[in-house]
Amino acid sequence: MRIGELAARAGTTTRTLRYYESRGLLPARREGNGYRMYCECDLKLLEQIRTLQDFGFDLEETRPFVECLRAGHPEGDTCPASLAVYRRKLDELDSLIGQLTAVRETVARQLARAELAAEAQAPGGPEPGCELGRHTW
Repeated sequence: MRIGELAARAGTTTRTLRYYESRGLLPARREGNGYRMYCECDLKLLEQIRTLQDFGFDLEETRPFVECLRAGHPEGDTCPASLAVYRRKLDELDSLIGQLTAVRETVARQLARAELAAEAQAPGGPEPGCELGRHTW
């Protein structure tokens, strides 16, 4: 199939396919007239790349999965290099979860402090002369 058909079937653009080709992820076979030609296996490569990108993998991280498929494996994530990328990604996600949890705890503490301060304020609002935006000098 030609590049336009592959792009349509994969739900992407010909520009994206050319970019993947330039990065060595989706090499095209060429006809005598120079047209790019693809097969059904290339559709599977694209599906693998898109799925991984949906999971937050960058394009370079998809390379071992693509190479695994190109080597004839039925799935792109069964090769040792693919498994290593999964492990690294899980480590990154665990670290990010830890960072986000710490930020969430800080925000929750700030909210609790602010709620207590709001409850302690006089019912009429802040005391006159305590506005931050008003200068008395």
